[in-house]
Amino acid sequence: MSRLDRARNAASGRSSRSLDSGLQGLGADPSEGDPVKTSSQPASSVSETLETDGLSEAWPLAARRLIESLSAEVQSLKARLADLEGRAAQAEALADTDTLTPALNRRAFLREVQKTLAFCRRYNETASILFLDMDGFKRINDTFGHAAGDAALIRVCELLMAQVRESDSVGRLGGDEFAVLLQHADLDTAHNKALHLEDLLNRSVVAWNGLEIPLAGSFGVRAFSQQDSAEQWLAEADALMFLNKKSPR
Repeated sequence: MSRLDRARNAASGRSSRSLDSGLQGLGADPSEGDPVKTSSQPASSVSETLETDGLSEAWPLAARRLIESLSAEVQSLKARLADLEGRAAQAEALADTDTLTPALNRRAFLREVQKTLAFCRRYNETASILFLDMDGFKRINDTFGHAAGDAALIRVCELLMAQVRESDSVGRLGGDEFAVLLQHADLDTAHNKALHLEDLLNRSVVAWNGLEIPLAGSFGVRAFSQQDSAEQWLAEADALMFLNKKSPR
Protein backbone atom coordinates (compact mmCIF):
# COMPACT_ATOMS: atom_id res chain seq x y z
CA MET A 1 0.00 0.00 0.00
CA SER A 2 1.36 3.39 -0.92
CA ARG A 3 1.89 6.17 1.57
CA LEU A 4 -1.05 8.04 0.02
CA ASP A 5 -3.48 5.17 0.71
CA ARG A 6 -2.28 4.81 4.30
CA ALA A 7 -2.82 8.53 4.90
CA ARG A 8 -6.36 8.39 3.42
CA ASN A 9 -7.36 5.44 5.67
CA ALA A 10 -6.03 7.13 8.79
CA ALA A 11 -8.01 10.28 8.04
CA SER A 12 -11.19 8.24 7.47
CA GLY A 13 -10.74 6.48 10.85
CA ARG A 14 -10.30 9.75 12.71
CA SER A 15 -13.44 11.20 11.07
CA SER A 16 -15.55 8.14 12.04
CA ARG A 17 -14.38 8.30 15.65
CA SER A 18 -15.19 12.01 15.82
CA LEU A 19 -18.70 11.42 14.46
CA ASP A 20 -19.36 8.62 16.95
CA SER A 21 -18.18 10.83 19.79
CA GLY A 22 -20.46 13.65 18.66
CA LEU A 23 -23.50 11.40 18.40
CA GLN A 24 -22.92 10.03 21.88
CA GLY A 25 -22.74 13.57 23.18
CA LEU A 26 -26.23 14.13 21.75
CA GLY A 27 -27.55 11.01 23.58
CA ALA A 28 -27.88 8.83 20.44
CA ASP A 29 -26.60 5.41 19.61
CA PRO A 30 -24.37 5.72 16.54
CA SER A 31 -25.32 2.21 15.49
CA GLU A 32 -29.03 3.11 15.14
CA GLY A 33 -29.40 5.61 12.37
CA ASP A 34 -30.60 9.16 13.06
CA PRO A 35 -30.07 10.61 16.53
CA VAL A 36 -33.21 10.91 18.77
CA LYS A 37 -33.45 13.23 21.74
CA THR A 38 -34.43 11.37 24.96
CA SER A 39 -36.59 12.70 27.81
CA SER A 40 -35.11 13.35 31.22
CA GLN A 41 -38.46 12.24 32.89
CA PRO A 42 -38.56 8.56 34.02
CA ALA A 43 -40.88 6.27 32.04
CA SER A 44 -42.83 5.24 35.16
CA SER A 45 -43.62 8.88 35.95
CA VAL A 46 -44.84 9.44 32.41
CA SER A 47 -47.20 6.46 32.61
CA GLU A 48 -48.67 7.71 35.90
CA THR A 49 -49.40 11.23 34.66
CA LEU A 50 -50.87 10.41 31.25
CA GLU A 51 -54.07 8.53 30.57
CA THR A 52 -53.84 5.31 28.59
CA ASP A 53 -55.42 6.90 25.52
CA GLY A 54 -52.84 9.66 25.61
CA LEU A 55 -55.46 12.35 24.93
CA SER A 56 -55.46 14.24 28.25
CA GLU A 57 -53.58 14.50 31.51
CA ALA A 58 -54.71 12.20 34.36
CA TRP A 59 -54.70 12.91 38.07
CA PRO A 60 -51.24 12.51 39.58
CA LEU A 61 -50.81 9.58 41.94
CA ALA A 62 -50.82 11.79 45.06
CA ALA A 63 -54.12 13.41 44.02
CA ARG A 64 -55.74 10.04 43.37
CA ARG A 65 -54.68 8.84 46.81
CA LEU A 66 -56.12 11.99 48.38
CA ILE A 67 -59.45 11.43 46.58
CA GLU A 68 -59.55 7.81 47.77
CA SER A 69 -58.89 8.94 51.35
CA LEU A 70 -61.64 11.57 51.18
CA SER A 71 -64.07 9.04 49.68
CA ALA A 72 -63.39 6.61 52.54
CA GLU A 73 -63.98 9.43 55.04
CA VAL A 74 -67.29 10.31 53.36
CA GLN A 75 -68.43 6.69 53.62
CA SER A 76 -67.48 6.65 57.29
CA LEU A 77 -69.45 9.86 57.92
CA LYS A 78 -72.48 8.42 56.12
CA ALA A 79 -72.37 5.35 58.36
CA ARG A 80 -72.15 7.54 61.47
CA LEU A 81 -75.07 9.67 60.22
CA ALA A 82 -77.22 6.56 59.66
CA ASP A 83 -76.39 5.39 63.18
CA LEU A 84 -77.32 8.78 64.67
CA GLU A 85 -80.59 8.86 62.70
CA GLY A 86 -81.44 5.39 64.03
CA ARG A 87 -80.74 6.49 67.58
CA ALA A 88 -82.83 9.61 67.11
CA ALA A 89 -85.76 7.53 65.83
CA GLN A 90 -85.39 5.20 68.80
CA ALA A 91 -85.31 8.13 71.21
CA GLU A 92 -88.41 9.62 69.57
CA ALA A 93 -90.24 6.29 69.88
CA LEU A 94 -89.31 6.10 73.56
CA ALA A 95 -90.51 9.67 74.05
CA ASP A 96 -93.91 8.71 72.57
CA THR A 97 -94.34 5.50 74.59
CA ASP A 98 -95.99 5.18 77.98
CA THR A 99 -93.51 4.60 80.81
CA LEU A 100 -95.25 1.39 81.93
CA THR A 101 -97.15 -0.12 79.01
CA PRO A 102 -96.40 -0.45 75.28
CA ALA A 103 -99.17 2.06 74.49
CA LEU A 104 -98.64 5.63 73.34
CA ASN A 105 -98.50 8.22 76.10
CA ARG A 106 -101.16 10.91 76.32
CA ARG A 107 -99.18 13.51 74.36
CA ALA A 108 -98.41 11.14 71.48
CA PHE A 109 -101.98 9.81 71.39
CA LEU A 110 -103.45 13.32 71.20
CA ARG A 111 -101.07 14.09 68.36
CA GLU A 112 -102.42 11.10 66.42
CA VAL A 113 -105.99 12.18 67.18
CA GLN A 114 -105.26 15.69 65.91
CA LYS A 115 -103.79 14.33 62.66
CA THR A 116 -106.82 12.07 62.19
CA LEU A 117 -109.21 14.94 62.91
CA ALA A 118 -107.58 17.07 60.21
CA PHE A 119 -107.63 14.16 57.76
CA CYS A 120 -111.34 13.43 58.38
CA ARG A 121 -112.25 17.07 58.01
CA ARG A 122 -110.36 17.47 54.74
CA TYR A 123 -111.38 14.22 53.04
CA ASN A 124 -114.79 13.68 54.67
CA GLU A 125 -113.56 10.46 56.25
CA THR A 126 -114.78 8.61 59.35
CA ALA A 127 -112.94 7.68 62.54
CA SER A 128 -113.89 6.96 66.14
CA ILE A 129 -112.42 7.02 69.63
CA LEU A 130 -113.05 4.33 72.25
CA PHE A 131 -112.43 5.56 75.79
CA LEU A 132 -111.77 2.84 78.40
CA ASP A 133 -111.77 3.16 82.18
CA MET A 134 -110.99 -0.01 84.16
CA ASP A 135 -113.54 -1.20 86.71
CA GLY A 136 -112.27 -2.19 90.15
CA PHE A 137 -108.70 -1.06 89.57
CA LYS A 138 -108.43 0.56 93.01
CA ARG A 139 -109.45 -2.73 94.60
CA ILE A 140 -106.62 -4.53 92.77
CA ASN A 141 -104.09 -2.00 94.10
CA ASP A 142 -105.48 -2.10 97.64
CA THR A 143 -105.77 -5.89 97.80
CA PHE A 144 -102.72 -7.12 95.90
CA GLY A 145 -100.42 -4.08 95.82
CA HIS A 146 -99.34 -1.58 93.20
CA ALA A 147 -97.10 -4.08 91.42
CA ALA A 148 -100.19 -6.20 90.77
CA GLY A 149 -101.96 -3.08 89.54
CA ASP A 150 -99.11 -2.41 87.12
CA ALA A 151 -99.35 -5.99 85.84
CA ALA A 152 -103.09 -5.50 85.30
CA LEU A 153 -102.49 -2.30 83.29
CA ILE A 154 -99.93 -4.03 81.09
CA ARG A 155 -102.30 -6.94 80.51
CA VAL A 156 -105.15 -4.60 79.51
CA CYS A 157 -102.89 -2.75 77.09
CA GLU A 158 -101.75 -5.99 75.50
CA LEU A 159 -105.36 -7.10 75.03
CA LEU A 160 -106.27 -3.83 73.34
CA MET A 161 -103.26 -3.78 71.02
CA ALA A 162 -103.87 -7.37 69.98
CA GLN A 163 -107.42 -6.52 68.85
CA VAL A 164 -106.81 -3.47 66.66
CA ARG A 165 -105.29 -2.87 63.23
CA GLU A 166 -101.81 -1.56 62.61
CA SER A 167 -103.31 1.71 61.38
CA ASP A 168 -105.16 2.21 64.70
CA SER A 169 -103.62 3.70 67.85
CA VAL A 170 -103.78 2.69 71.51
CA GLY A 171 -102.88 5.19 74.20
CA ARG A 172 -102.69 5.21 77.96
CA LEU A 173 -104.04 8.54 79.11
CA GLY A 174 -103.08 8.19 82.76
CA GLY A 175 -103.91 5.96 85.72
CA ASP A 176 -106.30 3.23 84.56
CA GLU A 177 -107.62 5.12 81.52
CA PHE A 178 -106.93 4.02 77.94
CA ALA A 179 -108.17 5.12 74.53
CA VAL A 180 -108.28 3.53 71.11
CA LEU A 181 -108.35 5.54 67.88
CA LEU A 182 -110.05 3.57 65.09
CA GLN A 183 -109.33 4.79 61.57
CA HIS A 184 -112.11 4.60 58.92
CA ALA A 185 -114.65 3.48 61.51
CA ASP A 186 -118.13 5.00 61.76
CA LEU A 187 -120.20 4.98 64.96
CA ASP A 188 -121.80 1.56 64.36
CA THR A 189 -118.47 -0.09 63.58
CA ALA A 190 -116.83 1.51 66.61
CA HIS A 191 -119.75 0.57 68.90
CA ASN A 192 -119.54 -3.08 67.87
CA LYS A 193 -115.79 -3.01 68.44
CA ALA A 194 -116.28 -1.57 71.92
CA LEU A 195 -118.80 -4.29 72.80
CA HIS A 196 -116.34 -6.94 71.67
CA LEU A 197 -113.47 -5.44 73.66
CA GLU A 198 -115.58 -4.98 76.77
CA ASP A 199 -116.74 -8.60 76.67
CA LEU A 200 -113.18 -9.81 76.10
CA LEU A 201 -111.83 -7.69 78.94
CA ASN A 202 -114.52 -8.78 81.39
CA ARG A 203 -113.63 -12.43 80.71
CA SER A 204 -109.89 -11.91 81.13
CA VAL A 205 -107.60 -12.25 84.13
CA VAL A 206 -104.04 -11.25 85.03
CA ALA A 207 -101.80 -13.85 86.65
CA TRP A 208 -100.17 -12.63 89.84
CA ASN A 209 -98.24 -14.69 92.42
CA GLY A 210 -100.17 -17.83 91.56
CA LEU A 211 -103.50 -16.02 91.56
CA GLU A 212 -105.78 -15.02 88.68
CA ILE A 213 -107.10 -11.50 89.20
CA PRO A 214 -110.22 -10.72 87.12
CA LEU A 215 -110.26 -7.66 84.89
CA ALA A 216 -113.15 -5.41 83.86
CA GLY A 217 -113.76 -2.08 82.19
CA SER A 218 -116.26 0.36 80.72
CA PHE A 219 -116.11 1.99 77.28
CA GLY A 220 -117.37 5.21 75.78
CA VAL A 221 -117.60 5.59 71.98
CA ARG A 222 -117.47 8.85 70.06
CA ALA A 223 -117.22 9.15 66.27
CA PHE A 224 -115.72 12.12 64.47
CA SER A 225 -118.31 14.90 64.18
CA GLN A 226 -116.42 18.06 63.20
CA GLN A 227 -114.93 18.53 66.67
CA ASP A 228 -112.77 21.60 67.08
CA SER A 229 -109.82 19.82 68.64
CA ALA A 230 -108.37 16.49 69.67
CA GLU A 231 -108.98 17.36 73.34
CA GLN A 232 -112.68 18.02 72.66
CA TRP A 233 -113.10 14.74 70.80
CA LEU A 234 -111.41 12.81 73.60
CA ALA A 235 -113.44 14.61 76.28
CA GLU A 236 -116.71 13.66 74.54
CA ALA A 237 -115.64 9.99 74.48
CA ASP A 238 -114.71 10.26 78.16
CA ALA A 239 -118.16 11.65 79.06
CA LEU A 240 -119.88 8.81 77.21
CA MET A 241 -117.69 6.29 79.06
CA PHE A 242 -118.79 7.81 82.38
CA LEU A 243 -122.45 7.44 81.42
CA ASN A 244 -121.84 3.83 80.47
CA LYS A 245 -120.04 3.10 83.74
CA LYS A 246 -122.91 4.54 85.80
CA SER A 247 -125.66 2.77 83.86
CA PRO A 248 -127.10 -0.53 85.17
CA ARG A 249 -125.33 -3.63 83.87
